[in-house]
Amino acid sequence: MKPEDIKYGPDGLVPVVVQDADSGEVLMLAYGNEESMRLTLERGEMVFYSRSRKEIWHKGMTSGNRLPLASLQIDCDCDAVLARVHPMGPACHTGKISCFYRFIHGNDDDSPVFLGRLWAYLKKRSQDSPEESYTARLIAGPKSRVAQKIGEEGVETALAIATEDRKQTIYEAADLVYHLLVGLLASDLSPGEIWRELKKRHK
Repeated sequence: MKPEDIKYGPDGLVPVVVQDADSGEVLMLAYGNEESMRLTLERGEMVFYSRSRKEIWHKGMTSGNRLPLASLQIDCDCDAVLARVHPMGPACHTGKISCFYRFIHGNDDDSPVFLGRLWAYLKKRSQDSPEESYTARLIAGPKSRVAQKIGEEGVETALAIATEDRKQTIYEAADLVYHLLVGLLASDLSPGEIWRELKKRHK
């Protein structure tokens, strides 16, 4: 598909759903026109059309919370766009990660998007003082230390599974996931690289 395939509405606009490329979390809904979509592709960052100000809007130019582009997709009718991004800060003007933070029904406590939120938090913590942050301490220390922790938590998770202890399995698996993410950070790797490898194997 090409940018020319986008079907704009009578007002010359197309809705753009913005999604975090790492977590899959829906961040915001905005609108684009032909010029903003062209600028998005040229700059590699999300550029919208502000309906309230009636002007082109390069997201984050004032706040610094820009949205570097990972990919653009259009739906089956070519009249809606999905933009996957690597956010450089909160997407919402309220300071929330996502504009969709108010629930009418249910919650997202069991949603896998938390993994992406945790990754972003760990990246931030990795910049803190090792004296104040366990995460920063693991990353600053020798890789053998975090590798050891991954091994320990892996064994403990396996034992909990073998003994069919549901509660302990959840607890140990959470420890394992945390230390594995820290290990990836220490190795300058990202979850996205792991997902790509899994996807390649799935094919």
